[in-house]
Amino acid sequence: MTPSTQPVRGIDHLVLAGADLVGLADFYRRLGFTVGVRNRHPWGTENHIVQFDHAFVELIGVGAGAAIPERAGRTFSFGAFVRDFVAGGDGMAMLVLESGNAVADAEAFRRARIGDFETFHFERTGKNASGADATVAFTLAFAEMQNAPRAGFFACQQHMPQNFWNAAAQQHGNGVSGIKNVVLITEDPSDTHEFLGAFTGQREMRSTSFGLELDTPRGRIEVLSPAAFRFRYHLEPTRTEVAGTVFAAIDYKVKLLDLVVQCLQSGNVGYTKVNDRIVVSGENAYGVALTFSE
Repeated sequence: MTPSTQPVRGIDHLVLAGADLVGLADFYRRLGFTVGVRNRHPWGTENHIVQFDHAFVELIGVGAGAAIPERAGRTFSFGAFVRDFVAGGDGMAMLVLESGNAVADAEAFRRARIGDFETFHFERTGKNASGADATVAFTLAFAEMQNAPRAGFFACQQHMPQNFWNAAAQQHGNGVSGIKNVVLITEDPSDTHEFLGAFTGQREMRSTSFGLELDTPRGRIEVLSPAAFRFRYHLEPTRTEVAGTVFAAIDYKVKLLDLVVQCLQSGNVGYTKVNDRIVVSGENAYGVALTFSE
């Protein structure tokens, strides 16, 4: 598959990692989200799913008795990445794009020199829309950005989507309908354009006074400098001189900001209003800033 015929991959899900998974899940409930049951991966990480229409947020932590394999050669260890990320603090650990063919995507990543990893297939038991136990299965194709030890990337192919998606779980009290924007920060946003173009398949991107942005079929990816992040969100950015390129913010799209405000006040979550956004700082949101906009 040539770059010109490569499909453009939309956002599939975001991986938010925390040392206290119980607290992280409770925080998302207090934000007004519908949070799914706790699940366990075969190697011992555990998660809760927050669903939208064909996209989701994965709240994840390391469960008791985890037997996590280490990364070795062409084998990327999802569990080890999450474990090591949490050891360095909470936050958004990984950006995941949709895949129609994870094997082909892994080969595309290899040819683009952004990741030479074997695909990883796994299954786990979850709950389907009727509440019954059901098997869900995934194949992952990993990519790797230079100078980004705390930012993970992969494409995810679902094999049993009928057992995963649940319209009732996609209804949230805060009125959030999906992921609008994911923000990374780095000292020089232009340095990320080759990687993001190859990873997403989207070669059309915009260079702005703030940084770099590109649209996918499901959500926008934006890369800002620390100064631009500070100006945009009125927040201090994560220290990129230590961690390189990092995920800094998630912007959720909502029907009415008033619904979000009601949920935040009811959940005793601190926030500010910056222009047309409601902003919850990363210090108050397990390591990644959250914004809500109509």
